[in-house]
Amino acid sequence: MTMIESMVAIVVLCFGMLGVVGLQAAALQSNKEARYQAAAVRLARELGELMRGNKDIAIEPAATDNPYLVEFTGTLPAAGTDCFVGACTTTKEVAAFQIRDWLSRVDAELPGARVSVCIDDAPFDAGGLPQWTCSDAGGTAVVKIGWTQLTTDRAAVGSSGEGSGGMARALRPGIALA
Repeated sequence: MTMIESMVAIVVLCFGMLGVVGLQAAALQSNKEARYQAAAVRLARELGELMRGNKDIAIEPAATDNPYLVEFTGTLPAAGTDCFVGACTTTKEVAAFQIRDWLSRVDAELPGARVSVCIDDAPFDAGGLPQWTCSDAGGTAVVKIGWTQLTTDRAAVGSSGEGSGGMARALRPGIALA
C-alpha cells in the first residue's frame, strides 16, 4: 500500500466517523424531543384529571369563573391561597391553586413552555395540525402545550432574533388534547 492510498483510506475513515458522530447527535436530539413530548402528554392528562376532580368549576365556560382556562407564556399567575398551608374555602380557590402549581411544573419540565387551556371546537387546522387559536365555542376544554425546539430551519427561526442559536419558539402546539 502506498502513502497516497493510506492517506485516502484515512480520509474516508474520518468521513465515516463524522457521519457516525452526526447520527449519534441526531439520535440524542430525537430522544430529548421524545422526552419533552411524553412530559407534555403526561402533564396534559394530569390537568384533565384535576379538572375532572373539580367538575363544577371546570365546566364554567368563562375564564373569569374558571381558573383552569389559562394562557401561559412563562409568567405564572399571581399566587393566591396556598391550599397546602391555609384552607381553601371555595372550589374556585382550589382550582386557582391547582393551575398555578401545574403551570410551575410545566415551566420547570419544558423549555420555553407555552400553554393554552381553552374551550375549542376546532383545535386543529384544515391540514390536521394543532393550532394556538381557540374558537371559544363547543363544550370541550382543550389543553395545548408547546415548547422551544431545536431547529435547523432558518424560516422557522426568523430574522427577528427570536430563536437565535437554532432554537425556535413553538409556532404550533406540540400537543393538543381534549
